[in-house]
Amino acid sequence: MRVNRILLSSALIVVALVIQVSVLARLHLPGAVPDLLLLTVLALAMVYGHVGGALVGFGAGLLADLAPPADHAAGRYALVLCVVGYLAGLVKPENGRLKSATAPMLVVVGAAIGSTLLYASVGALVGDTAARHVGLTGLLFSATVYDLLLAPFVVPGVMVLARRADNDPLAESTSAAGKAADISSGWLSSGTGLRVGGQRGGIKMRAVRARAARAGRIKGVKRL
Repeated sequence: MRVNRILLSSALIVVALVIQVSVLARLHLPGAVPDLLLLTVLALAMVYGHVGGALVGFGAGLLADLAPPADHAAGRYALVLCVVGYLAGLVKPENGRLKSATAPMLVVVGAAIGSTLLYASVGALVGDTAARHVGLTGLLFSATVYDLLLAPFVVPGVMVLARRADNDPLAESTSAAGKAADISSGWLSSGTGLRVGGQRGGIKMRAVRARAARAGRIKGVKRL
Protein backbone atom coordinates (compact mmCIF):
# COMPACT_ATOMS: atom_id res chain seq x y z
CA MET A 1 0.00 0.00 0.00
CA ARG A 2 1.06 3.57 -0.60
CA VAL A 3 2.20 5.79 2.25
CA ASN A 4 -0.76 8.14 1.88
CA ARG A 5 -3.15 5.16 2.04
CA ILE A 6 -1.51 3.86 5.20
CA LEU A 7 -1.59 7.25 6.92
CA LEU A 8 -5.20 7.98 6.01
CA SER A 9 -6.41 4.48 6.88
CA SER A 10 -4.61 4.53 10.23
CA ALA A 11 -6.06 7.91 11.16
CA LEU A 12 -9.61 6.97 10.15
CA ILE A 13 -9.45 3.62 11.93
CA VAL A 14 -8.19 5.17 15.16
CA VAL A 15 -10.88 7.86 15.10
CA ALA A 16 -13.60 5.31 14.33
CA LEU A 17 -12.46 3.00 17.11
CA VAL A 18 -12.30 5.81 19.67
CA ILE A 19 -15.81 7.01 18.77
CA GLN A 20 -17.19 3.49 18.83
CA VAL A 21 -15.69 2.61 22.22
CA SER A 22 -16.24 5.94 23.97
CA VAL A 23 -19.59 7.01 22.47
CA LEU A 24 -21.52 4.32 20.59
CA ALA A 25 -20.82 1.52 23.05
CA ARG A 26 -22.16 3.66 25.91
CA LEU A 27 -25.52 4.36 24.31
CA HIS A 28 -26.81 0.99 25.60
CA LEU A 29 -28.96 0.39 22.55
CA PRO A 30 -30.94 -2.87 22.40
CA GLY A 31 -29.16 -5.65 20.56
CA ALA A 32 -25.88 -4.96 18.83
CA VAL A 33 -23.65 -1.88 18.93
CA PRO A 34 -23.42 0.33 15.79
CA ASP A 35 -20.17 -0.78 14.17
CA LEU A 36 -18.45 2.39 12.99
CA LEU A 37 -15.18 0.52 12.54
CA LEU A 38 -16.82 -1.93 10.16
CA LEU A 39 -18.28 0.87 8.05
CA THR A 40 -14.87 2.57 7.84
CA VAL A 41 -13.24 -0.66 6.65
CA LEU A 42 -15.99 -1.18 4.06
CA ALA A 43 -15.61 2.33 2.66
CA LEU A 44 -11.83 2.00 2.37
CA ALA A 45 -12.12 -1.46 0.82
CA MET A 46 -14.51 -0.22 -1.89
CA VAL A 47 -11.87 2.36 -2.89
CA TYR A 48 -8.63 0.39 -2.39
CA GLY A 49 -9.82 -2.99 -3.70
CA HIS A 50 -9.74 -6.47 -2.20
CA VAL A 51 -6.05 -6.55 -1.26
CA GLY A 52 -6.13 -3.13 0.39
CA GLY A 53 -9.45 -3.99 2.02
CA ALA A 54 -8.03 -7.17 3.53
CA LEU A 55 -4.99 -5.34 4.90
CA VAL A 56 -7.05 -2.48 6.30
CA GLY A 57 -9.57 -4.90 7.80
CA PHE A 58 -6.89 -6.99 9.47
CA GLY A 59 -5.20 -3.94 10.97
CA ALA A 60 -8.47 -2.45 12.18
CA GLY A 61 -9.64 -5.74 13.67
CA LEU A 62 -6.35 -6.36 15.42
CA LEU A 63 -6.47 -2.88 16.92
CA ALA A 64 -10.02 -3.52 18.12
CA ASP A 65 -8.93 -6.86 19.61
CA LEU A 66 -6.18 -5.19 21.64
CA ALA A 67 -7.99 -1.99 22.62
CA PRO A 68 -9.73 -2.00 26.00
CA PRO A 69 -12.35 -3.03 27.02
CA ALA A 70 -11.94 -6.00 24.65
CA ASP A 71 -13.36 -9.17 26.22
CA HIS A 72 -12.60 -11.69 23.48
CA ALA A 73 -9.60 -13.56 22.15
CA ALA A 74 -7.05 -11.49 20.26
CA GLY A 75 -7.26 -12.01 16.51
CA ARG A 76 -10.94 -12.89 16.46
CA TYR A 77 -12.20 -9.56 15.11
CA ALA A 78 -9.07 -9.20 12.97
CA LEU A 79 -10.04 -12.37 11.12
CA VAL A 80 -13.62 -11.17 10.68
CA LEU A 81 -12.70 -7.74 9.32
CA CYS A 82 -9.96 -9.18 7.12
CA VAL A 83 -12.45 -11.46 5.38
CA VAL A 84 -15.12 -8.74 5.21
CA GLY A 85 -12.64 -6.19 3.82
CA TYR A 86 -11.47 -8.62 1.17
CA LEU A 87 -15.01 -9.43 0.03
CA ALA A 88 -16.06 -5.78 0.06
CA GLY A 89 -13.03 -4.87 -2.08
CA LEU A 90 -14.23 -7.24 -4.78
CA VAL A 91 -17.15 -4.86 -5.39
CA LYS A 92 -14.78 -2.18 -6.67
CA PRO A 93 -15.23 -1.86 -10.47
CA GLU A 94 -12.33 -1.77 -12.90
CA ASN A 95 -12.75 1.97 -13.54
CA GLY A 96 -12.34 2.55 -9.79
CA ARG A 97 -15.68 4.21 -8.92
CA LEU A 98 -19.15 3.08 -7.95
CA LYS A 99 -21.76 5.07 -9.85
CA SER A 100 -24.73 4.45 -7.53
CA ALA A 101 -25.38 4.16 -3.80
CA THR A 102 -27.16 0.83 -4.19
CA ALA A 103 -23.99 -1.27 -4.24
CA PRO A 104 -22.47 0.29 -1.08
CA MET A 105 -25.75 -0.13 0.82
CA LEU A 106 -25.95 -3.79 -0.24
CA VAL A 107 -22.34 -4.22 0.86
CA VAL A 108 -23.22 -2.71 4.26
CA VAL A 109 -26.17 -5.09 4.70
CA GLY A 110 -24.13 -8.12 3.67
CA ALA A 111 -21.20 -7.09 5.85
CA ALA A 112 -23.40 -6.47 8.90
CA ILE A 113 -24.97 -9.92 8.60
CA GLY A 114 -21.80 -11.72 7.52
CA SER A 115 -19.55 -10.17 10.17
CA THR A 116 -22.05 -11.01 12.94
CA LEU A 117 -22.38 -14.61 11.78
CA LEU A 118 -18.63 -15.03 11.32
CA TYR A 119 -17.88 -13.45 14.70
CA ALA A 120 -20.38 -15.76 16.41
CA SER A 121 -19.02 -18.79 14.54
CA VAL A 122 -15.43 -18.06 15.54
CA GLY A 123 -16.62 -17.46 19.10
CA ALA A 124 -18.35 -20.83 19.13
CA LEU A 125 -15.12 -22.49 18.02
CA VAL A 126 -13.16 -20.93 20.90
CA GLY A 127 -15.89 -21.58 23.48
CA ASP A 128 -17.55 -18.14 23.59
CA THR A 129 -21.32 -18.65 23.84
CA ALA A 130 -22.33 -15.03 24.48
CA ALA A 131 -24.21 -14.83 21.17
CA ARG A 132 -26.50 -17.65 22.25
CA HIS A 133 -27.52 -15.86 25.44
CA VAL A 134 -28.14 -12.54 23.69
CA GLY A 135 -29.96 -14.10 20.72
CA LEU A 136 -28.37 -14.34 17.30
CA THR A 137 -31.52 -13.26 15.46
CA GLY A 138 -31.80 -10.07 17.49
CA LEU A 139 -28.11 -9.34 16.92
CA LEU A 140 -28.42 -9.77 13.17
CA PHE A 141 -31.48 -7.53 12.93
CA SER A 142 -30.17 -4.77 15.19
CA ALA A 143 -26.69 -4.80 13.61
CA THR A 144 -28.16 -4.46 10.12
CA VAL A 145 -30.52 -1.63 11.12
CA TYR A 146 -27.90 0.33 13.06
CA ASP A 147 -25.26 0.00 10.35
CA LEU A 148 -27.73 1.01 7.62
CA LEU A 149 -28.77 4.11 9.58
CA LEU A 150 -25.16 5.09 10.22
CA ALA A 151 -23.79 4.24 6.76
CA PRO A 152 -25.00 7.36 4.85
CA PHE A 153 -23.12 9.57 7.31
CA VAL A 154 -19.88 7.56 7.22
CA VAL A 155 -19.33 5.61 4.01
CA PRO A 156 -19.57 8.44 1.42
CA GLY A 157 -17.29 10.76 3.39
CA VAL A 158 -14.64 8.10 3.96
CA MET A 159 -14.73 7.11 0.29
CA VAL A 160 -14.26 10.73 -0.80
CA LEU A 161 -11.28 11.16 1.54
CA ALA A 162 -9.76 7.90 0.32
CA ARG A 163 -10.09 8.93 -3.33
CA ARG A 164 -8.55 12.33 -2.71
CA ALA A 165 -5.64 10.84 -0.80
CA ASP A 166 -5.21 8.17 -3.46
CA ASN A 167 -4.70 10.82 -6.15
CA ASP A 168 -1.49 11.93 -4.37
CA PRO A 169 -0.99 15.55 -5.62
CA LEU A 170 2.72 15.38 -4.75
CA ALA A 171 3.24 12.39 -7.03
CA GLU A 172 1.22 14.03 -9.78
CA SER A 173 3.27 17.23 -9.60
CA THR A 174 6.48 15.19 -9.63
CA SER A 175 5.38 13.19 -12.66
CA ALA A 176 4.26 16.39 -14.41
CA ALA A 177 7.64 17.96 -13.71
CA GLY A 178 9.35 14.85 -15.08
CA LYS A 179 7.28 15.03 -18.25
CA ALA A 180 8.06 18.71 -18.64
CA ALA A 181 11.74 17.95 -18.21
CA ASP A 182 11.55 15.24 -20.85
CA ILE A 183 9.75 17.55 -23.26
CA SER A 184 12.14 20.44 -22.63
CA SER A 185 15.19 18.20 -23.01
CA GLY A 186 13.82 16.81 -26.26
CA TRP A 187 13.08 20.30 -27.51
CA LEU A 188 16.56 21.49 -26.60
CA SER A 189 18.19 18.50 -28.23
CA SER A 190 16.18 18.97 -31.40
CA GLY A 191 16.98 22.66 -31.42
CA THR A 192 20.66 21.99 -30.90
CA GLY A 193 20.59 19.46 -33.72
CA LEU A 194 19.15 22.04 -36.08
CA ARG A 195 21.74 24.59 -35.14
CA VAL A 196 24.59 22.13 -35.43
CA GLY A 197 23.25 20.89 -38.77
CA GLY A 198 23.03 24.44 -40.03
CA GLN A 199 26.58 25.15 -38.93
CA ARG A 200 27.83 22.00 -40.62
CA GLY A 201 25.94 22.85 -43.83
CA GLY A 202 27.43 26.35 -43.79
CA ILE A 203 30.94 25.01 -43.31
CA LYS A 204 30.49 22.56 -46.19
CA MET A 205 29.16 25.30 -48.50
CA ARG A 206 32.09 27.52 -47.63
CA ALA A 207 34.52 24.70 -48.35
CA VAL A 208 32.88 24.00 -51.74
CA ARG A 209 32.97 27.67 -52.67
CA ALA A 210 36.63 27.94 -51.66
CA ARG A 211 37.51 24.91 -53.80
CA ALA A 212 35.60 26.33 -56.76
CA ALA A 213 37.38 29.65 -56.42
CA ARG A 214 40.75 27.94 -56.28
CA ALA A 215 39.92 25.85 -59.36
CA GLY A 216 38.85 28.98 -61.24
CA ARG A 217 42.13 30.67 -60.42
CA ILE A 218 44.15 27.64 -61.59
CA LYS A 219 42.18 27.38 -64.83
CA GLY A 220 42.61 31.04 -65.41
CA VAL A 221 46.36 30.76 -64.99
CA LYS A 222 46.49 27.85 -67.45
CA ARG A 223 44.53 29.84 -70.03
CA LEU A 224 46.92 32.70 -69.74
